[in-house]
Amino acid sequence: MRGTMTSTSFKNLSLERYGTVFVVTLQKPPENRLNSAFCQEIIRAFHHIQKELGGGAEGAVITRGQGEKFFCTGVELDEGDRNPFANTDGFYPMLHTIVDFPFPTICLINGHCFGGAVPFSLSHDYRVMNSERGYLSMVDISNDVASE
Repeated sequence: MRGTMTSTSFKNLSLERYGTVFVVTLQKPPENRLNSAFCQEIIRAFHHIQKELGGGAEGAVITRGQGEKFFCTGVELDEGDRNPFANTDGFYPMLHTIVDFPFPTICLINGHCFGGAVPFSLSHDYRVMNSERGYLSMVDISNDVASE
C-alpha cells in the first residue's frame, strides 16, 4: 500500500497517510536534533492528524527518523544558551501533545536515540527498535548532592 502525502507542508518532517494511519518522518539532517521550532512543527503535525481523523474515529500515528543511522540525537543544547525558554516553548509541549494524543502512537526507533530523544520516544504509547541497528542512551540527570 502506498501512502499519500498530506497537503500541509512542513520544513523538517514529512507526513504520509495510509488510510487512518499517519507516518511522521523526522527530516532534520544530520541527526534530527530537536529545537523549539522543530518541536512546534511536530506539535503542528500531530494537531493536523487529530483534525484529519476527527472525533470517534480509528487511527494511529507512527513517528520515525529518516534514514537508518539516527532516529534522533536529542535536543540542541546550545539553543538553551540563546533561549532560556527553549524547553518550555517546544520540547515539553511536544511531549505533552504526544502523551495526551487521543489515538495510539508508535515510535519507530530506526537508529540511534540519544538524550532528549529518549523521553521523546517514551512519550509514545509503543516503541519499536531494531535490535541490530542503533543505540538508545540517556545521561543520568539526577542531582547527586552530597549531604553535609
